[in-house]
Amino acid sequence: MSHIGTLNEKPLHASLKEWYARPGDRFEVRVDRFVIDIVRDDLLLEIQTASLSSMKTKLEELVKSHQVRLIYPIAQVKQIVKTARDGSRESSRKSPKRGRAVDLFREMVSFPELLAHPNFTLEVLLTHEEEVRRFDGNLNWRRRGWRVEERRLLDVLDRRRYREPSDWGAFVPPELETFTTTGLAGALGIRRELAQKTAYCLRKAGAIRLIGKEGRSNLYRAVPGGPGEGHAGGGTGPVTVSGR
Repeated sequence: MSHIGTLNEKPLHASLKEWYARPGDRFEVRVDRFVIDIVRDDLLLEIQTASLSSMKTKLEELVKSHQVRLIYPIAQVKQIVKTARDGSRESSRKSPKRGRAVDLFREMVSFPELLAHPNFTLEVLLTHEEEVRRFDGNLNWRRRGWRVEERRLLDVLDRRRYREPSDWGAFVPPELETFTTTGLAGALGIRRELAQKTAYCLRKAGAIRLIGKEGRSNLYRAVPGGPGEGHAGGGTGPVTVSGR
């Protein structure tokens, strides 16, 4: 196995690279004009723990001639650790917020067209993380003086891979034969703002189509054989992956 370079990497990114590592993998390899986290035979694996918008140009260029898998962790369980100025642990508590795979659409609005690209796969990791916060009196009042210093991987709880149109069926509940973003929000238990981003991405991916209006709202239907039908039993749904 090639040496896993983790110098100057944030702890979460470095831990995920180690978690994914297989014999024969190559790390921090220059491909075209970019440096790739992991190269596994003909597959390029990119791990992104921050905003996806910064990956737009890189991913759009790479999928033109390479198979690319984007790995995106979402904290399903988060332990918040606050540290004192000297670095000692001050308090620890579990966050009431639980991340879900649907949260990825907050980021995918940056390049939703990639969801339909034959060379692109998206893999969501639902994780148990520790978020370390340090007091910084220079921050604005909304953060109450605390800033996130780093994220640490404690465990990988689930792993879901999306590639084919039917994979996205998990995001269209089977009871929604037709739906607005308000209906989608209610069925998934999310805010309408996130439901709007979800519908926008699924439409760009060719997974749902606009069929008209319901009042002032757009009305959608799952594409036959695509996500909604997959969720109801006509497709495979997302691949839940075991191992690495």
